[in-house]
Amino acid sequence: MKEILYLEIPTPDRDGVRRWLQEDFQPGTGEKLLTPDGIRVLFSQNQGGERGRGEKGESQTSLTASTLPSPTEELSVFIWSVQRTTYLKVFRWVEKPVVRESQLLEHLTAGLRQQFPHQYPEPPTVDLSQQSIFEALAPAYPQTVKYFQKFPNGEYDLKRVYWWEQRWREGVRNPQKPRQVVFSGKERDRGRGGERERSSPNSTYDLIYVGGALGVIHAAVMAKLGYRVLLLERLPFGRMNREWNISRNEIQSLIDLGLFTPIEVESIIAREYKDGFHKFFDANNPPIAKAPVLHTPKVLNVALDAEHLLRLCGEKLKSADGEIWDETEFIRADVEPAQVTVQTKHLPTGSERQATGRLLVDAMGTASPIAWQLNGGRAFDSVCPTVGAVIDSGFEPGVWDSQYGDVLNTHGDISRGRQLIWELFPAAGEELTVYLFHYHQVNPTNPGSLLEMYEDFFTILPEYRRCDMEKLVWKKATFGYIPGHFSMGSSDRKVAVDRLIAIGDAASLQSPLVFTGFGSLVRNLPRLTELLDTALKHDLLSAGHLNQIRAYQSNVSVTWLFSKGMMVPTGKFIRPQEINAILNTFFGILSQQKEVVAETFIKDRVDWLTFNRLALEAAWKNPFLLVWILNFVNLKDVLRWGGAYLSFTLESLNSWLWWWVPYFSRRVQPWLEPRYPALWLWLLAISYALTDGLGRPQKSAQLSAMGRERQVAKCEGEFL
Repeated sequence: MKEILYLEIPTPDRDGVRRWLQEDFQPGTGEKLLTPDGIRVLFSQNQGGERGRGEKGESQTSLTASTLPSPTEELSVFIWSVQRTTYLKVFRWVEKPVVRESQLLEHLTAGLRQQFPHQYPEPPTVDLSQQSIFEALAPAYPQTVKYFQKFPNGEYDLKRVYWWEQRWREGVRNPQKPRQVVFSGKERDRGRGGERERSSPNSTYDLIYVGGALGVIHAAVMAKLGYRVLLLERLPFGRMNREWNISRNEIQSLIDLGLFTPIEVESIIAREYKDGFHKFFDANNPPIAKAPVLHTPKVLNVALDAEHLLRLCGEKLKSADGEIWDETEFIRADVEPAQVTVQTKHLPTGSERQATGRLLVDAMGTASPIAWQLNGGRAFDSVCPTVGAVIDSGFEPGVWDSQYGDVLNTHGDISRGRQLIWELFPAAGEELTVYLFHYHQVNPTNPGSLLEMYEDFFTILPEYRRCDMEKLVWKKATFGYIPGHFSMGSSDRKVAVDRLIAIGDAASLQSPLVFTGFGSLVRNLPRLTELLDTALKHDLLSAGHLNQIRAYQSNVSVTWLFSKGMMVPTGKFIRPQEINAILNTFFGILSQQKEVVAETFIKDRVDWLTFNRLALEAAWKNPFLLVWILNFVNLKDVLRWGGAYLSFTLESLNSWLWWWVPYFSRRVQPWLEPRYPALWLWLLAISYALTDGLGRPQKSAQLSAMGRERQVAKCEGEFL
């Protein structure tokens, strides 16, 4: 028996597909016999030649369920469902093709594509003054509504899911004309509508952060250095719809910078794992694209209590005389030569507030209107719509061992134009945090839906890990859009204008392979802190100076072709197993390497030689790999990747030739910085580009001492 066709049919309606096969589809050759899961196409003597004769050489002229021909005379077509998607395979009983086989398969494929095209449903319009969010969404997303009602803050969180998806869709569909929220020069008077009453007097700060998840970590660091900091957060402070994992050596930077003590770091660790697994479904892959489990014991093996981390950062911020305005929405920013003025609205009361400061820091992530305005049509190239939940208990013993994390896992092939990927991270007690996401190419027709993903999550979770959904105790919903930007160089994305800079997901300079903006921020925290401290100390707050302060890594930008090979282009049908085949090829190569090689690759610290060696090994192992990847990219993408690879090569060469620059810069700092501060900022940025920018971080312990030396001077401040 030989498989001759495998299709993904992008619909959960398996019965509808079966009815179409059995009632509407006409093979055009042979005769159709119905089966419980599809059809069989049988061939007579004239159609199948000698294979059409029975054992005694008699011609078979009638076909019934009781008088079936030899297995050599038929094609078997059957369907099944998994991941809320229908799949179809066609098998032939012998090696030699039957008469008009290729025409039949083409006819079958064309009919299915016409009858069951890709669908990209949109959420309904919701008027919460007329109905609850549960009533509004129940017809379209029944499973989502059912299980969100079981969360402690389910109604609030589902409203936020809906709000975030609507905000994301608006940005994707209007990239050339994003909503303007940053004004400068003559623009400052636009849309103000005159002076308004304020609920409190104007305040003056050195730094105003918008976004309290990633924002509060950096804000607390800067406040401890002596700056007057204000943090704006749309949610009640300390609440977030995401959990974080990291490794020991990365979280060490929070200790080195003096933000936390070792004891405090231990208090925010919910669990530490022995090992993490990476395994992708390969039942339908050719032998060259099958792979064993990849073990990464030092990747994302530390689960953090994210809300405790935020609260602790908030306490640090307040103890350093910082302020937090929570449940406060950013409205607009007016940039003036000597300051930036931020307009906000307190959501519970509707009252408006304003604050002025030297620098505005955008940490709002993918929901940031500032990021969309700064970069217009290229705010983000890709995104990972991510949904999930913290499950307090309810899994049967033996379903999962909490000493291990499931870092990346697939249990099926492409599903309705997406390769769904699972993550599972145990936390404190019996808690399990489970995520479902996919890599997605930003497209106005198909922006990527959190609500569709949640409907998948609550339906197919038992397929991934055995459970009774009614017995699970739901603690918290976790969701968001994790962005990616395919950079060709260190300056092709705008992260700053005068007196405004973006960090974290809003800057979108990280790799979305495993790490989000949290991982990128923590890894680059010493770099961002020292550069920003230097800029503030010397009032170097113009766009030209601030755009040197970024977490760009050329070794990350060159890996974007890998993530591109996990995104099904909108409207295009790809062989269902193709993404799993690509993933298994790469991770199979990593599984054959030393543990440290896989760790550095996944942690975005791979060097030029290792990258090229792994790429050549993958191509040697699987010569079809490049052909498969080309199904996901076009000529423009290839040229862009060529530019990124050239940039990576040149910067690696520069790092080798100018290895002494970081050491030299520290030696000349005492003389250079007070005399030529702009030159010092440039030299410092270059030093970090030659080290951290290639995944080789400088030692950060010295920054804590440097911050303490500067704290007294900073408190005096040049700006009042």
